[in-house]
Amino acid sequence: MGQSVSSVASRRERDQFHRPANASKTRSTTSVSPMVGHSTHSPGAGEDDSENCCVEAVTDGNADYISDLPNECLDSVFQFLGSADRNRCSLVCRRWLQIEGQSRHRLSLNAESGLFPAIPSLFSRFDSVTKLALKCDRRSVSIGDDALVLISQRCPNLTRLKLRACRELTDAGMEAFAKNCKGLKKLSCGSCTFGSKGMNAVLDNCAALEELSVKRLRGITDSAAAEPIGPGVAASSLRTVCLKELYNGQCFGTLILGAKNLKTLKLFRCSGDWDRLFQLMADRVANVVEVHLERLQISDVGLQAIANYSSLEILHLVKTPECSDIGLVAIADRCKLLRKLHIDGWKANRIGDEGLIAVAKGCPNLLELVLIGVNPTKASLEMLASNCQNLERLALCGSDTVGDPEISCIAAKCVALKKLCIKSCPVSDQGMEALANGCPNLVKVKVKKCKGVTLEGGDSLRRTRGSIAVNLDTGDPEPLEASASDGGAQDNGLEFPPMHPQIVPAGAAASASASSSTARSSSFKSRLGFLSGRSLVASTLRRWSGGSTSARHG
Repeated sequence: MGQSVSSVASRRERDQFHRPANASKTRSTTSVSPMVGHSTHSPGAGEDDSENCCVEAVTDGNADYISDLPNECLDSVFQFLGSADRNRCSLVCRRWLQIEGQSRHRLSLNAESGLFPAIPSLFSRFDSVTKLALKCDRRSVSIGDDALVLISQRCPNLTRLKLRACRELTDAGMEAFAKNCKGLKKLSCGSCTFGSKGMNAVLDNCAALEELSVKRLRGITDSAAAEPIGPGVAASSLRTVCLKELYNGQCFGTLILGAKNLKTLKLFRCSGDWDRLFQLMADRVANVVEVHLERLQISDVGLQAIANYSSLEILHLVKTPECSDIGLVAIADRCKLLRKLHIDGWKANRIGDEGLIAVAKGCPNLLELVLIGVNPTKASLEMLASNCQNLERLALCGSDTVGDPEISCIAAKCVALKKLCIKSCPVSDQGMEALANGCPNLVKVKVKKCKGVTLEGGDSLRRTRGSIAVNLDTGDPEPLEASASDGGAQDNGLEFPPMHPQIVPAGAAASASASSSTARSSSFKSRLGFLSGRSLVASTLRRWSGGSTSARHG
């Protein structure tokens, strides 16, 4: 297909040299098998008949053009395939098995103790892995230090490592791993039992570390007596720190304060008073762009310290009841580059019109605003709509003061608005009618648990504005839950079931397809979580944002 006459003729001459005496031509357009022999042609074909020659070259059922492709070309083709298709390709022949293994850079393994004997054969086949996930079931015994050290010896070029429930790993194992994989750029660990020494070993040896995510690190039991963590040689390279559900999260204070180029800080459900840390950060860490705070003990004092980050673009305040309008006003006065603001007021009524009007006056670049359990009035919404001319995404959830007049104001003033989410607000069909006549750039509307909105109101909006995608759910209101930490990207790497103490056969990848399919099914179900009330807003805004915002600044 697309071959010149001269190239086809030369191929024909070469194939005739290898043609068996009883060769016959088959007219077929089915896919070519890479296992068959050389192509054959009818000896009666004229040398000057280029059209017939090309047809024969394409439709000859015994042709094997794939075998002529260099390994690098097959490698490039495999990069476009999903995990399941790559598994199937690895079963075609030994050559494809070898190329597929050498071109796979991401791997996810069941990290039970039975994995250890299979590590040499696994990483002989997958010898180019740079991103590795080791996950163990909570009821199983995980791999230990010996397995992690062996993996680090077989994968010295590892750049990303994810550890989940690997409870048999100790500080010694992490130290040995860090010395073997000094090019590590991203470490994510959850429900592990090593302590501050193991974490410091990583920070002291991995000078290229850019992202650190720690969840439920059980090896640090007493924050007062624990060894301070970081920053080590990673002080200049670290860009993102994410701490989740840590009783002893304050131990990472030294790391946060020493990360001079820190861009993103995420703190979820970590105990302790964090005001003091943010006050110290204001003098030492100057270029923070993104801050996520969820269920954290932080007050207006901490927000006023955060306001010193003039480069701040993204701020999430989720269930921080000690924060009020005072802190939000400080943010609005100094953070002029703010693009995304998420507030879950937890029905505390400490953030309202005063703080939102300040945001409208001080943050003209606002693109995305999410208000959950906050009660804005028409005054603040009108100010936001008038001053924030670039506002494209707006979510109003559980707001007792957002009714038809407020929606009408949004419809009339928010010219740039593209996506609107309304949940558990006293809105009726009159508000839907206002949307039908306003917001000229609106492309998507989600309305959930608003009793006053009927199916007829949704249908009327669809008829009037055929270009708008309307998602309407008129069910009963339910408790609001929207956690920024519940979401996250899913790894699409190859997954292996528990390994028995034997060498992995060549077709081991095929046996992994069931596990990989299960993972994809779980991922698919999680993406459909917006259909349940718990994660409507979180799922909607993850799609709106189009991926991780932290990567932009990393």
